[in-house]
Amino acid sequence: MFDRLELLIGKENLEKIGNTKVLVVGVGGVGGECVLSLIRSGIKDICIIDFDKVDISNINRQVVAFQSTIGKDKVDVLENIILDINKEVKVSKYKVFLDENNINEILTKEKPDIVLDCCDSKDTKKAIIRECIANNIEFISSMGTGNKLDPTKLEIVDIRKTNNDPMARIFRKWVKDERINKKIPVLCSKEVPIHTGKVVASNSFVPNSAGLLIASYVIRKIIGKY
Repeated sequence: MFDRLELLIGKENLEKIGNTKVLVVGVGGVGGECVLSLIRSGIKDICIIDFDKVDISNINRQVVAFQSTIGKDKVDVLENIILDINKEVKVSKYKVFLDENNINEILTKEKPDIVLDCCDSKDTKKAIIRECIANNIEFISSMGTGNKLDPTKLEIVDIRKTNNDPMARIFRKWVKDERINKKIPVLCSKEVPIHTGKVVASNSFVPNSAGLLIASYVIRKIIGKY
């Protein structure tokens, strides 16, 4: 099933991808699309973490959201889709809210090569950054994709080079206050947010494009092309 990909990257690189373990935190708009792209790119060992259930409001953007899956746990739905793509994939899943109290235990048990932060919680993002730096684990963190309309404004940069992203602004200050000198790779958007009131607006292309960009980053990192 990976013949077309092997033509592009070679057998050795495809084997590297197959031997890499990825842990994804948050499998909504960004994370769900990212996971499926990684599976279609040859990842065979993946851990998915999300405490949430599918809601009707997810249908406009999330790969796990269908009329038939409303009310079901997102990690369960995504696991079924993963195995429908490739039954040989090893999937581990956690229906938990990841935080500073359980992240070390999960990372120790799962031993991922790279952690993808695709969640919405600022505290969870901070815990991921701290633990990955402390344990020398590769990671990338997605900033905000809500209230954005133009996927061409998405980019992967160090947190210190971000702009027009309210969440990234918070993390630039946090990184400075914490005196973190390591590079913090993030997915962010240069687009000025569209103000929509208290409810964060979304669509089917900005968060999903962000997930694809993160997947591309991971695959290129594995094969030494980034």
